[in-house]
Amino acid sequence: MHMRTPLLKPAPALPTYLAYNTGQALLFSLISAVSSIYAITVAQLTPLQLVLVGTMLEASIFVFEIPTGVVADLVSRRMSVIIGVLLIGIGFIVWGSWTEFATILLAQFLWGVGYTFTSGASQAWISDEIGEEAAGRAFLKAVRYGQYASLAGVGLAVLLARTSLELALISGGVGFLFLGLGLMLWMPETNFHPIPAEDRTSWQQFFHTIRQGGRLIQRRPLLMGMLAIGIFYGLYSEGFDRLSDALLLERFTFPQVEGLPLVTWFALIGAAGNLVSAAGTAVVERWKLTLPRQLAVGMGFATLAIISGLSVFAISRNLALSISMIWWIGMQRRIAAPLYTTLVNHQLDPQVRATVLSMSSQVDAIGQITGGPLVGAIAQAAGIQNGLLFSAVLLTPALLLLVWQISRLPRRGLPSATGNPSN
Repeated sequence: MHMRTPLLKPAPALPTYLAYNTGQALLFSLISAVSSIYAITVAQLTPLQLVLVGTMLEASIFVFEIPTGVVADLVSRRMSVIIGVLLIGIGFIVWGSWTEFATILLAQFLWGVGYTFTSGASQAWISDEIGEEAAGRAFLKAVRYGQYASLAGVGLAVLLARTSLELALISGGVGFLFLGLGLMLWMPETNFHPIPAEDRTSWQQFFHTIRQGGRLIQRRPLLMGMLAIGIFYGLYSEGFDRLSDALLLERFTFPQVEGLPLVTWFALIGAAGNLVSAAGTAVVERWKLTLPRQLAVGMGFATLAIISGLSVFAISRNLALSISMIWWIGMQRRIAAPLYTTLVNHQLDPQVRATVLSMSSQVDAIGQITGGPLVGAIAQAAGIQNGLLFSAVLLTPALLLLVWQISRLPRRGLPSATGNPSN
């Protein structure tokens, strides 16, 4: 048994895990509430630079997910989480301290690499410490605590932004450093065992996943179509995520309220959007979509709604309509995501499910890394409106592929292994 001893007497694992998740939820909420406005109004990034910032984050996560996993698998889950938290904190401090584009890219790189150290490691750590069954309950409790902490983070962002956006970003980074220090002092690790080589994540296993998944989708055209849909979702999404706030600031003047910073409006828009999305998702859950054809129809409507909403948002000159379109798009994205995963799941054998689901997340990341700079370049050359309209165009092939899926899927039952409809 490997023992990783904290600097002081260790705290119980479950409270430590809940404190870690609550703390990072608060800090990420604080930072996300101000980061976009900071990039646009303080750093004054161009549309292309705004998108490249996101591309750097996505690319660093994509490239380092596997190498950093070696630390969690071979050395220590605890060490991996601590390294990640400290890197994230340093990244946010760099982000808030310098407004040069190069240093902001460095900050995104540090954030992305730090995230990969924590991704999966904290969940594996708590599962080792308290067992898988108890860990399942801990995950649910952590989500609930995180929701409350996120609301507190928005309030803290508004409070700090009254002084400066830089202070809010740097405070978030310092908060992550203190969180990392707390983990160093109290986080226990008593049940860690290195993962055997045959079960370990590696580049060899990554390419094996690609080959195994490739052979499967060659036999199932409908599955190939679903992965292609995932690519187009990735292609369009980065442009909207990075340029929507910039379009609002370029096109509209927000009401000035004594003592309230500009970030307050965007925090309120985001909080209200989450409520709208949650309500929309709750309605869809009652529809009980179970058959693949029903799922494809539902996702087709959601995709059409995103395309139309994004087009209206790009050309709108009315503030209320623009904000409502942001909420509309967010709700449809929340609806489409589980429908997509369920559709992919329906076409998989249990033995290869993890392989293809892993591929689906990889193709989305590739789409974001590829589509972001393309949309950013168009926004830079022809205006943010045209960049966002092009994002809508990039999603259109996904709608056409879903129409094709609907035509091939049976009204009842599942598709055959070859992808042909079977009754």
